[in-house]
Amino acid sequence: MTTATKPTTPTPASTSDSSIPWKRILLWLAIAFTIIFSLAPVLWQVLTSIKTNAAITADPTVYLPGPDQLTFSHYIDLFREEHFHIYIINSALVAVISTILCLGLGSPAAYALARLRIPGERLVLGAVLVVTLFPYILLFLGLLEIVRALGLANNYLALIVPYTAINLPLTILVMRSFFQQLPKDLEDSAKVDGYNTLQMLWQIVLPMTLPALVTTGILAFIFAWNEFLFALTFMTRESMKTIPVAAAQLGATTLFEVPYGPLAASTVVGTFPLVLLVLFFQRRIVQGLTAGSVKG
Repeated sequence: MTTATKPTTPTPASTSDSSIPWKRILLWLAIAFTIIFSLAPVLWQVLTSIKTNAAITADPTVYLPGPDQLTFSHYIDLFREEHFHIYIINSALVAVISTILCLGLGSPAAYALARLRIPGERLVLGAVLVVTLFPYILLFLGLLEIVRALGLANNYLALIVPYTAINLPLTILVMRSFFQQLPKDLEDSAKVDGYNTLQMLWQIVLPMTLPALVTTGILAFIFAWNEFLFALTFMTRESMKTIPVAAAQLGATTLFEVPYGPLAASTVVGTFPLVLLVLFFQRRIVQGLTAGSVKG
């Protein structure tokens, strides 16, 4: 007489030991791939800027240079021979002034569109949106004729005014959305306390929209810092050129070779202030980008 044997079922401990967390593994692989894909060009540019010319042109390619293949001569020559500090000052001057003008002109305009009942408000907003989406490269020929007619060539105004005009519509749209999210009771209370419109805007409303000011200001600053075509055309004097133009012209200094080291050093120097700016205002940028996404 045979007895039936029951099939053995695996214990929970054995199943948990044999299972592999594929989702977690794939998640970390995706994160690692994204980080490497994003930072690899930056790291390669930094390594190229501190490698000797022999290491840069070596075959096979030197990915991790040794101590005898490292040098800071590219950075030293950049400031000693190319006077790169002048281009940094020019870029900073143009970018800072145009950013201040964008915020100074765009914030009151955005507040007026958010709080006041203006006839044809939708038409104004539509026009601002169209200007925001309009490719600024198509403005080049018209701006060139205006610069020639007004004699603004080799004048910082030839860059400050177009940069301000291009970034102003985006500033108005972003700031208007933030002003609309503020409770109007605060403004009514300020008026009861004796604040006029300018005092209320400067002392109460603008401090509450600081994340939006920082976010739009950094966007305007980055555009003005990196813009190339207007700076190349409107500034022909060597002492008034900006970083993108100066960095591009380094590649034309020799006829028989490309100065990869100085080019890499110039791009690192030109990018470093933007990195510091974003890291310094990192918390405000995150607040500005996420404000209004969750409504409680």
